[in-house]
Amino acid sequence: MQPEFWYKKWDSNQIGFHQPEANPYLQRYWPELAIAPSARVLVPLCGKSLDLLWLAGQGHQVLGVELSEKAIEDFFSEHRIEPQISEQGAFKVYRSDVIELWCGDFFALTAEDVAGCTALYDRAALIALPEAMRERYTAHLQQLLGHGMQGLLITLDYDQAQIPGPPFAVNDDEVQRLLGEAWLVDRLQERDVLADSPKFLQAGVEWLGERVYRVFSR
Repeated sequence: MQPEFWYKKWDSNQIGFHQPEANPYLQRYWPELAIAPSARVLVPLCGKSLDLLWLAGQGHQVLGVELSEKAIEDFFSEHRIEPQISEQGAFKVYRSDVIELWCGDFFALTAEDVAGCTALYDRAALIALPEAMRERYTAHLQQLLGHGMQGLLITLDYDQAQIPGPPFAVNDDEVQRLLGEAWLVDRLQERDVLADSPKFLQAGVEWLGERVYRVFSR
C-alpha cells in the first residue's frame, strides 16, 4: 500500500475510520493497565484521533505518528491548538504541551526517536495495513520498543473475501503469530459490531468481530 492511497483518503475526506469521540475500549481498559500517568505513549498511524486528547488528559506524554500532514494539521486546528513545528530526521514534528505528532513514514522511526515510550496504543495501525506490511509493522515495533512495554491493541475480523480493506481483517491467530514470540497477548473482549457498521452491512458481510488485547513486551 503506497502513501498516495492515504494522502488521497485525507484530501478527499474519506475518513470513515475517524471516530467522533474517544474510543470506548480505550476509556474502559486503559485504566486497568495501571500505566504511570507520566508515561510516554506511542500511537502509530494516529490520524487526528480524539484518543490522543484522551490519553493526554490522563497525564500522559503522547507521541503520535501519522503519514498525512493534513490529518495532523486538522487535529491542531480543530482543537484550536497552536503547535511548534520542527524537523527531526525524516519527520516534521508538531509539538504542543504533552502531545507530539510526527509527520512521516512510521517505518523511518528509530529507537532513539521513541526513547522513553513505555506504553503503546494501536487502534488503527495494524488493521490499516495489508498482510505483508503487517509483518513488517510488528517486526519494526519489536525493534523500536524495549522490554516491559505494555498497551492496548484493537483489531477487526471478518471474511476478507466479502469486502476489501482497509480496514483489513486480522484474526486472533494472526495476532498471536505476529506478536506471540516477543509479546504477551491477552484478549480482553470480543464482540460483533456489524449492526453499527453500515459499510460492512451493505457489502453483505455476515459477521464483524472487534477484539481488544492487552499486550506486554517480554
